[in-house]
Amino acid sequence: MTSIPPESETNNDSDNNARTQISLIAGYKPDGEAIIESVAVVRLPSPAQNTEMQANGELYRLVGSPAFVRGLAGGDRIRFPSESANGYELIKRSGNLSIRVLRKDNIGEVLQALTPEIELLDGALDLETPRLLVYSIHVSIGFQAIEVLLDRISGQFPGTLWYYGNVYDPKDGVTPLDWWQEFLAPA
Repeated sequence: MTSIPPESETNNDSDNNARTQISLIAGYKPDGEAIIESVAVVRLPSPAQNTEMQANGELYRLVGSPAFVRGLAGGDRIRFPSESANGYELIKRSGNLSIRVLRKDNIGEVLQALTPEIELLDGALDLETPRLLVYSIHVSIGFQAIEVLLDRISGQFPGTLWYYGNVYDPKDGVTPLDWWQEFLAPA
C-alpha cells in the first residue's frame, strides 16, 4: 500500500518513474557497522538546468514510511545519495506521520483492528511483518485523534506498543522536530 502524499504531489510523478529500492542507513551497530534498510521510492525528475544537484544525487519520493530509518515518512522527498552523515538529504516533507506498531506476539489481530480505523482517517498501511506494522497518516488529522486511536487499540492487545518514526529528533529521541507547524498553521 502507499502513503498519502498531498494531492498536488500525487499526480506529479510520471508513469516512467517506476518504484525502485534504495538503501538508507537506519542506524549503527555497537561496532560501528551501518544498519541498512531497503526503502521503496519513486525517482523524480531533476531540474535540467541544475547540473550541480544532479551531481549530488537523485531526487526521490518515498512510497511508504520506513520501518527503521528515523525522521522520514511516506511521501517525503529526499536527495540520495548525499554527503550527509545519514547518506540522504530531506528536501521536502509530505506532512505524513510515520507510525510504527510493534508486538512481541503475532501482530495479525492488531492489524485487523487498527488498519480499518487508520484507513477511516485517510491513513495507509505501508508495511506489515509478523511483529511490526508501519502506517502513514497526514498530520492534519491531529496528534490527539491519532494517539487516542493508537492507545485504545494497543491497550486491547497486551504486549503492543507504538511510536512515531518522524516526530522526535533521532539524536536524542525526545526533542520534537516541529516540522508539522507549517502544515498546521492557518492559511
